[in-house]
Amino acid sequence: MKCTEIEINEMYLQESLPTDILLRWSKLLEYDFFRIYSQHLILYAPPSASIRESNASKLPRFRKNIYTQEMIDFILELIEKQEKTRRQITDDYGIPYTTLCKWIAKNNK
Repeated sequence: MKCTEIEINEMYLQESLPTDILLRWSKLLEYDFFRIYSQHLILYAPPSASIRESNASKLPRFRKNIYTQEMIDFILELIEKQEKTRRQITDDYGIPYTTLCKWIAKNNK
């Protein structure tokens, strides 16, 4: 990193870091710190605009959400620590209740 120990300690105390420094830390520690932010964007993204119905097909269109294992673990941890209820999670994050129940059932095995 080409900096002193004091400068590194100051980085830990900062509220935010420039992306070039965060990239260097990611490479040095072999950990993708950017994943935390990209998952946050996915989790809190507003619902996408509705897709116009095509006259060519009357079949319904399904949009499969992509939930990473880290996101699932985070949600299950909120429930386990009783920080949020199932209803709060479905309301706050837009996760279908049945999907949440499947995650919980799978986690309890």
